[in-house]
Amino acid sequence: MDITVTVNGKRHDCEDGPGESLLFLLRERLGLIGPKNACEQGECGSCSVWLDGLLVNSCLVLSAQADGCSVRTVEDLAAEVPERAPAAGAAGALHPVQQAFIDAGAVQCGFCTPGMVVTAVDLLARSPRPSAEDVRREMAGNICRCTGYQKIVDAVLLAAERMAAEPAAAGPSAAPAPAAPEVALP
Repeated sequence: MDITVTVNGKRHDCEDGPGESLLFLLRERLGLIGPKNACEQGECGSCSVWLDGLLVNSCLVLSAQADGCSVRTVEDLAAEVPERAPAAGAAGALHPVQQAFIDAGAVQCGFCTPGMVVTAVDLLARSPRPSAEDVRREMAGNICRCTGYQKIVDAVLLAAERMAAEPAAAGPSAAPAPAAPEVALP
């Protein structure tokens, strides 16, 4: 079966194999390696992406369910900061949340970082000035095996502080649309 999906603003006509997940489509068919394949059960958050503006675990979404939808991955975050866009061929500018993760030392091995960053951007789009408890609650669906999570909380709070001080730094919108806490898929 063929499907059409818009990923990071670009339309793709893709082959869809029976039972293939959106995560498989993104990584194996489209070559986007930001969303990680860790648990394939929706438990770790490493594969977090936006599907039509809702934060989802892409390992739980069949690629056929994304037919006609818009998907946004961590790879697209820097693109929303046009005034920070580098010259062609230069290294890409980072989204303020990505930079805060580096500055706060929250990247550790880096495997879970893309999912953490996507979740943090989603949180800050809905709640620009979260408390540390808000951050812990929202990030609870993301597992990191390298840290005690404090540096991740620090990174999200640092990003919130920086983005509040410099609203244009977040780009026109930090996430495609406000996200619902959970998505029930058939």
